[in-house]
Amino acid sequence: MAKQAERRAATSEAILTAARRLFGTQGFAATTMDAIADAAGTAKGAVYHHFETKEAVFEAVFDSVSRDLVAEIDSAARTEKDVLAAMVAGTQHYFAATAKGPTGQIILRDGPAVLGWERWREIDARHFGGKMPRALSMAMGAGLIAKQPVEPLARLLLGAVTEAAVACAGRTDIARAGAEYARAFKSLVEALRLRA
Repeated sequence: MAKQAERRAATSEAILTAARRLFGTQGFAATTMDAIADAAGTAKGAVYHHFETKEAVFEAVFDSVSRDLVAEIDSAARTEKDVLAAMVAGTQHYFAATAKGPTGQIILRDGPAVLGWERWREIDARHFGGKMPRALSMAMGAGLIAKQPVEPLARLLLGAVTEAAVACAGRTDIARAGAEYARAFKSLVEALRLRA
């Protein structure tokens, strides 16, 4: 039983690794279940055994990429002087990471189209989006910003980041646009800071 479970887990991992590479380099529309199976070194039936549809494979990949992105963001933000500076650094890293390559393809270009905005937001709330309310609560607790209802402020800031990320995804100069939006986000966050 244990060996069979290990084989199933290894096959699932191989499928997700192959799908992540393919979705990231050629996009969702150009990736077929046959290509995923070939890249994973398994039969197409095995892919369907683990995932009913290509969309289900994509959702699992999206979740994994989102989790990895948050780990990178946490690492980038960890050295900042306070939680507001960490929010800015983390958002700058988010824009930089989603401005290029496979992460941008999966998170911003294909994510909303394949998953739909509602599901995209649900998954994002477990990762990047879920960090905003916690960070704001910490900032209020530390006296960095005025105490106020956290949820509305978090939704407004997260909405700004999401809208900016989507705007960046549609640009040809995505890296430059991301840097501009990151600077604008910094201005928003710093405007919340209480002055001594």
